[in-house]
Amino acid sequence: MATKKVNYIEMELDWLETKAEELRAYCDQTPIAKITDRRVQGRMAATIEQQIKSIRDTLQDYIKIIEAIEKLREKEDAKKIATRGDQELSPLETGDVD
Repeated sequence: MATKKVNYIEMELDWLETKAEELRAYCDQTPIAKITDRRVQGRMAATIEQQIKSIRDTLQDYIKIIEAIEKLREKEDAKKIATRGDQELSPLETGDVD
């Protein structure tokens, strides 16, 4: 019975990219210049400063996730190159044969 090898790193990268997009959408939701104090049932739920801090923290998390994605992509690309070793491609493989 043939089994298919599951590439978990690729699944993790897809998940991380989804989360990065969610964080980005959250930050894009309301421009900082238009933020006002948020009140729920007449009570203060979040001040302008708290909301800006939340966005700033989210942006820092977004940057960390993007960096992690970049590193994982580089690591995966290095694995693909490493499977070939450090051999040069022949002219037939590169398509340089006339």
